[in-house]
Amino acid sequence: MSFERTQEKLKILADAAKYDVSCSSSGSKRSNKTKGLGDATGMGICHSYTEDGRCVSLLKILLTNYCIFDCAYCVTRKSNDIKRAAFQVQEVVDLTINFYRRNYIEGLFLSSGIFKSADYTMERLVAVAKKLRLEENFNGYIHLKSIPGASDELMKEAGLYADRLSVNIEIPTKEGLKLLAPEKNREDFLKPMIKVKNEIIQYKSEKNIIKSTPKFAPAGQSTQMIIGASGETDQQIMWTSNYFYKKFNLKRVYYSGYIPISYDSRLPQIGTEVPMLRENRLYQTDWLMRFYGFDVNEILNNDHQNLDLDVDPKLGWALRNLDQFPVDINKADKRMLARVPGLGMKSVYKIIEARRFRRLNWEHIQRMGVALNRAKYFLICESRDFERRDLTGIQLKSLILQNTQSKYRNSLGPQLNLFT
Repeated sequence: MSFERTQEKLKILADAAKYDVSCSSSGSKRSNKTKGLGDATGMGICHSYTEDGRCVSLLKILLTNYCIFDCAYCVTRKSNDIKRAAFQVQEVVDLTINFYRRNYIEGLFLSSGIFKSADYTMERLVAVAKKLRLEENFNGYIHLKSIPGASDELMKEAGLYADRLSVNIEIPTKEGLKLLAPEKNREDFLKPMIKVKNEIIQYKSEKNIIKSTPKFAPAGQSTQMIIGASGETDQQIMWTSNYFYKKFNLKRVYYSGYIPISYDSRLPQIGTEVPMLRENRLYQTDWLMRFYGFDVNEILNNDHQNLDLDVDPKLGWALRNLDQFPVDINKADKRMLARVPGLGMKSVYKIIEARRFRRLNWEHIQRMGVALNRAKYFLICESRDFERRDLTGIQLKSLILQNTQSKYRNSLGPQLNLFT
């Protein structure tokens, strides 16, 4: 095939892949021990970013943008009048190796539209990974998108060659999926996720006994949800995430603000702003659930179904629970320290270690790098000064916002004016 045709395919299929944000490569430790190509070790290989901050460090392409489904939110839906293309398996292998040799990439993120059937498509995705590993001796990072409805046999084979597998559940609720993608069945998304989870557990167990047992999806599995295409509340979105984390042991759930691509009446119209700030708040909530000990029901519940856009979710929770503050930094346990706005987990561990040797005051806390512009209103220490005085939640919120710089400040301008 001519260079010009390959270049045209690459342009079409790389552009079509940009809507998938779940391209993190962290978590894999596939080292190069056979003098092959590449090495996926350590903290991952994310090293290049788009203008809006999204990672594009991998060769991120679709195998094809042909699709048998007509999902309203998808740019590759079968009814959309776009230029179509498809790579052959060997073309993707050659592109990956050639790009790697030129130091353009360090791994591959491969997804695909579904043509003919789930198994037919998944078979070709697996073939790419298999050729890279066995024929090219490629040890770089490989992330394969699992095709909903693919057979257990193909999912098992995929995990033997890929570092990470992921199935995008696409819409957070069954009702939203039925509205925007009536041809799809939620159970088809769950089936490959269950298989991957069980295989990861089994292979880890076997490796503890037989060291030569091969790795199976060493970076685990992830999923992605589109935010803002349907009418779910933040509560519904995060409850769904919490379910998948607990039920399928996912490494990550990614949240992708919907980019309007259609005049379909079921969707936000073209020109509607992408909900980037909402997306950011959901990621922050996700972080609190996974690393700060928060239960999803503490942050979002029937009385508080959507996140505040003007403050981060930890600060929002603190302002609604002022009865739990101030926290004595010299006595509080790790769980309560982690709930103080402005205290990250690194700061929490520093505080716990430092107070073994002396009682801490404001100067000590500041030297640790704590964001005192927020934390000082929720802490007491070895000092008579206490910053909160007798402020209500609304007054405290106003005071903190007035002294906070944010890249989203322009979006929050009208809200800030309400407090002045």
